[in-house]
Amino acid sequence: MLQIPESGLHRELDADDAVRKAVADAAGLREIFSAHASLDVTPKGGGRFQVVGRVWGRVGQTCVVTLDPIENDIDEPIDLIFAPPEQIPQLADLVDDAAEGDAEIPDPPEPIENGVINLGRVATDALFLGIDPYPRRPDAVFETPAAIADPEDHPFAALKALQLDAKPTGAKKPKSR
Repeated sequence: MLQIPESGLHRELDADDAVRKAVADAAGLREIFSAHASLDVTPKGGGRFQVVGRVWGRVGQTCVVTLDPIENDIDEPIDLIFAPPEQIPQLADLVDDAAEGDAEIPDPPEPIENGVINLGRVATDALFLGIDPYPRRPDAVFETPAAIADPEDHPFAALKALQLDAKPTGAKKPKSR
């Protein structure tokens, strides 16, 4: 385990082929061409730390309109506070109190798990947040289907025909009162 000096710690992370493949599979991406993170970890007192930086990369996705393969760039900022697990409930209450005011609502702190801040996980989560859930080529245009010309030509026409065929012969009409 690495100790964080009072002056803080800077880390550059580059995902290798195996990590990019695993993350692409987990994210449902065709491919991750590159993924890099630059992170600064700063002690904030009371066992808390702030992680600030960026993650950027290039991912292969499929256009939701044309189904063509496309590539998208990701550039996602990171600004998180980590705290010991026993402090999380108290700090979460402070976030709830801030939500009642007009000020910007801070994010609740993340727990430090087993005395460790997993910077690879921080970078991966930020990468996931930067992925476009509905990627499309810039020139892709969705065209709505043409209107149905024949009013009898619709998805329920076959059901209507079955309904007409299923009417019993000689059915009695209900008596009116």
